[in-house]
Amino acid sequence: MKISKYIFNFKTLLVFIASVQLISCSNDDGENPTYDTTPGQAVLVLPLNNQQCEVGEVTDDKAVVAFSWEASTDTEKYNLEIVNLVTEDVTLNIGLPTNSTNVTLLRGYPYSWKVTSRNSGDAVTESEVWKFYLAGDGESNTVPFPATLLSPTSGATVTPTDGKVTLEWESSDSDGDEVTFTVFADTVDGNQDVPEAWQNIAENSLDVSVAPGTIYYWHIETSDGINTSISATHTFRTAE
Repeated sequence: MKISKYIFNFKTLLVFIASVQLISCSNDDGENPTYDTTPGQAVLVLPLNNQQCEVGEVTDDKAVVAFSWEASTDTEKYNLEIVNLVTEDVTLNIGLPTNSTNVTLLRGYPYSWKVTSRNSGDAVTESEVWKFYLAGDGESNTVPFPATLLSPTSGATVTPTDGKVTLEWESSDSDGDEVTFTVFADTVDGNQDVPEAWQNIAENSLDVSVAPGTIYYWHIETSDGINTSISATHTFRTAE
């Protein structure tokens, strides 16, 4: 009888220990929190917007650039996206646990960058998009930033006014130089010869004559008198 009682108590003890371990695991204090709120927006700090950036270690045609931003609320990780505005190559840094990092980039190019804040929820929040220029060896003049095409948005269908559509864009130069624009817009590829009136204009918009029910391609070339940058090519369709 004593032996049976001992075995019974030992089994009961094992069940108790297993139960305690199960409860302990299910309430682990180290478990990642679950967010039901949208992460805050990261505020960009460095590199400065529309400026030539300071660089760290330089190796041949590359340099280390320090990126930093203010930590956003309800955020676990950050994604950093950097775009070479000439080659359109994208550099991604995914799942950064802190609000700063160093990235090695090609010199002599303008770039844009943004930060996406993430947590364990489904929602994400993107920062503003900033631009900077990473100078090359011995450069005394930097390439102006490629124009950002504003209107019409790419793929849009627009209704002409008196047979014309207004093209709008924006651009800047990190040297602060005055820039001029040449507008390319046609029904072929956006690279055909353009009228003299579309060349070397100072304004950020231009009215162009269009035909109804037609697809147009357009881009902008920006010049500071020494260097020239070329924007992306957008399309739009005119209404019938």
